[in-house]
Amino acid sequence: MEHYLTTWNTSYLHATSTTVLLGTEKLTTSNSFYPKQNRLLFYRHKFTQQNGLLSGPKSDDEPFVVTTFPWIKLTRNDFEEPFNSPVPKGPYVDFVTEQFIATSNSYGIVSNSFYELEALYVDHCNLEFKPKTWCIGPLCLAEEVQSSSLQTKTKPCSYQKPTWLQWLDQKLVEGSTVLYVAFGTQARISSQQLHEITVGLEESKVNFLWVTRNSESELEDGFIERVKERGLVVREWVDQMAILRHESVQGFLSHCGWNSVLESLCAKVPILAWPMMAEQHVNARMVVEEIKVGLRVETSNGSVRGFVKSEGLERMVKELMEGEMGKEVRKKVKEFGEPAKKAVEEGGSSWHSLNQLIDELQALVGIS
Repeated sequence: MEHYLTTWNTSYLHATSTTVLLGTEKLTTSNSFYPKQNRLLFYRHKFTQQNGLLSGPKSDDEPFVVTTFPWIKLTRNDFEEPFNSPVPKGPYVDFVTEQFIATSNSYGIVSNSFYELEALYVDHCNLEFKPKTWCIGPLCLAEEVQSSSLQTKTKPCSYQKPTWLQWLDQKLVEGSTVLYVAFGTQARISSQQLHEITVGLEESKVNFLWVTRNSESELEDGFIERVKERGLVVREWVDQMAILRHESVQGFLSHCGWNSVLESLCAKVPILAWPMMAEQHVNARMVVEEIKVGLRVETSNGSVRGFVKSEGLERMVKELMEGEMGKEVRKKVKEFGEPAKKAVEEGGSSWHSLNQLIDELQALVGIS
């Protein structure tokens, strides 16, 4: 009898699946437990038909309370189309619904999170829903744990630090703090919004390292030259964890993709949240409102999907890097860095969870 293991990347609600021979059951991978977009789809029937939560608000930005967790408030704009509709429907909705039906019938879910970060939601999901979920993250620390168990590797004599790392080292020597700016690889930023970003960063007077995509290369003429003493724009691949862990980096202007959120928490760097797509809006709510390790950019019309003007960005960049609210979130984020590290170490919560999963899978296929 054939056994199957199915992995599913739910970050953007796309079904990226890989199937290998394992057992009669399926195993599914996920990210976070906090009621983000992919988790809230489990509640879609309850929202739209039983409680009518999505149909209640008069506008897309009017908050509604998540029934199970009444301290959490969301808006329809926290969801991507078509799931921001009072009654989502269409082929894509049907497709995603089939995914979740398959997930509910699988053997289990593997989550890139750690119990200490989302204990309440982990316990709730494992009590109220099937299948069981195992937290085995943060996976961004896996390489570090592996390296620490081996002898320290020396870099080859020919190794040369990349330019961006040399620049960060120089800022550290100067005693300067740096804001790291990156918006991921998926979201498309308009030329008008890029202009506002350049003006906001320039007027903020803070030091910044901005990693952009080639498609975002058309920055304002003269911008790079004007900010060259305190700003570096990078269009090549960078090691994001190395940047976040650099002692000079004291803030992260981020799109709030789940990997970036976890990496920032592990590096103990507070976030200035600017969600743009997929589940990022709900991630941002978790960062700012639930665990309180970040601030949020100001939009011109108050909508979570509104346009961000330069003066609003400038104000919040300064607040994160120099203000009292920035000090508070910088203090708060330190509470999660050490538990994240301990979770993946031998004896930690994720270590135990993964070993339990392995034991169960071995028993499933008859391996002693």
